[in-house]
Amino acid sequence: MVDIIDGALFQRMVIHGSASINAQKQAINDLNVFPVPDGDTGTNMSLTIGTAAAEAKKKPNQSIGKAASVNASALLRGARGNSGVILSLLFRGVSKGLKEKDEADGIAFAAALNEGVSAAYKAVMKPAEGTILTVSRLAAAKGAETAAEHNSVEAVLEAAITEGQIALADTINQNPVLKKAGVVDAGGKGFLCILQGMLDELRGIPAPEEENDALPVKESADFAALTDEEITFTFDTVFIVRKTMNKSIEPFRAYLNSIGDSLVIGEDDEAFKVHVHTDIPGAALSEAQKYGTLELAKIENMRTQYEDMAAGKKPQSTDDLDQIEADLEAQEAREEDTVAAPEKKFGVVAVSAGEGMASVFRDLGVDGVISGGQTMNPSTEDILREIARTPAEVVFVLPNNKNIIMAAQQCVGLVEGKEIVVIPTRTVPQGISAMLVLDTEADTEANAAAMEEARKNVHTSEITYAARDSDFDGFEIHEGDYMALAEGQLFGTDRAIDGLLERLAKADSQQNAEFISIFYGEDVTEEQANGALDIFQKQCPNAEITLLSGGQPVYYYMISAE
Repeated sequence: MVDIIDGALFQRMVIHGSASINAQKQAINDLNVFPVPDGDTGTNMSLTIGTAAAEAKKKPNQSIGKAASVNASALLRGARGNSGVILSLLFRGVSKGLKEKDEADGIAFAAALNEGVSAAYKAVMKPAEGTILTVSRLAAAKGAETAAEHNSVEAVLEAAITEGQIALADTINQNPVLKKAGVVDAGGKGFLCILQGMLDELRGIPAPEEENDALPVKESADFAALTDEEITFTFDTVFIVRKTMNKSIEPFRAYLNSIGDSLVIGEDDEAFKVHVHTDIPGAALSEAQKYGTLELAKIENMRTQYEDMAAGKKPQSTDDLDQIEADLEAQEAREEDTVAAPEKKFGVVAVSAGEGMASVFRDLGVDGVISGGQTMNPSTEDILREIARTPAEVVFVLPNNKNIIMAAQQCVGLVEGKEIVVIPTRTVPQGISAMLVLDTEADTEANAAAMEEARKNVHTSEITYAARDSDFDGFEIHEGDYMALAEGQLFGTDRAIDGLLERLAKADSQQNAEFISIFYGEDVTEEQANGALDIFQKQCPNAEITLLSGGQPVYYYMISAE
């Protein structure tokens, strides 16, 4: 039984916890009740603690107080989504409880866990039962009770996890939505998964292997087996695409075969990975984006590599970019540490997905646009970086997604010399309306109030697709169905998108609107978008309707009504 831990062991526990949730993130994602494709709980929590694990690997500390502090700082900056922010708050409290300690016994560790729970509860405006907060609170309380009888960190963790599992099972009874779906809380499950990894480290149980590419396809050409005559196509091209829709990639496979050879495609439920030899890698990458979000690409010229080998030289490779990339990262880090001097009173940072949406924000005067949204929640650090670059005394932040608001709020007070004001916009149309009322002649409080009022006056509807089968709020939803959302709530589903558009156009929010803006996404053709415009013009004859190319992923249409 491990009774006392130091900083080095605590860091190994965090690394193990990160590996544990990474291995189970999809199972945790599958607990999400609402079937819309989004930045799911398992993914967000895994990415959040992954930043702390990476930091722990780089900066080992013997003092547990120092190790916990570094861990909390990394988690804060890496926090993604509401679940990731709450996880960072739990560990921030742990850091506070372990401050200035060289080691921690069971009593100290249990007290730190409870300090974490207190920090998380204080930060959440309306704490709800049947969530990660409930699970962490009951688990920490049991840990403290156990520590009083058996002053051992291992005993505390074991008791906390056992009690946490009981609390997790009960979340299905505390939350009506979970009960109807027949699942437990995803955030609570993720938290216990991390604690279990930490306990496994104490017990010497090996951590799950870190994910390599889950889609094992050939990484690069075997030049030793080639002659120059055998190189039919010039560029060895490897890339990964994260799926954002339920769409067969067989047409893409046929396309790649038509422009190249040596084609290998590995596919799983979340992504596919391609290896192909082609003369037009750019065309392959552009076509790939019709099937999802491009995440990684590597392109190498096989002819020049073969010539180098034939001349007895080391062939150039993308691997040679590692040092260059490291140098660039170091330079960026130095630049990020420098806060832009204020050149004006107000600046704005907005989160948005799609070049069309980004252009709208830039045209309205936004200083920095962070690429992100439903399937890609930016971290607190991503938001901080853009705030620091904004040359203004006061920086307004428009998260434009309910799952990004908490991450944005963590930035307040973290950039010296800048006042940060988060306007809790839940959709991109709300962010656009908030931006329209910003008055450079008014004071900060007046602007904040006006932007808040403007966002509240916008009604947002969206059309996306179902990422999984679900029975939700009286709707029987099947994977691939079109889904209409109104203010984030399920409005209806259909196998035909035009039917949903017509139903949305007839809804009160559109019928009573003076102005309607329709932003169409990257998977919608101009002809289809004009068809949507026709539907709204017929159903909403009294409204002024504007059609704009948003280029956003995931959502076929975003519709704002004012």
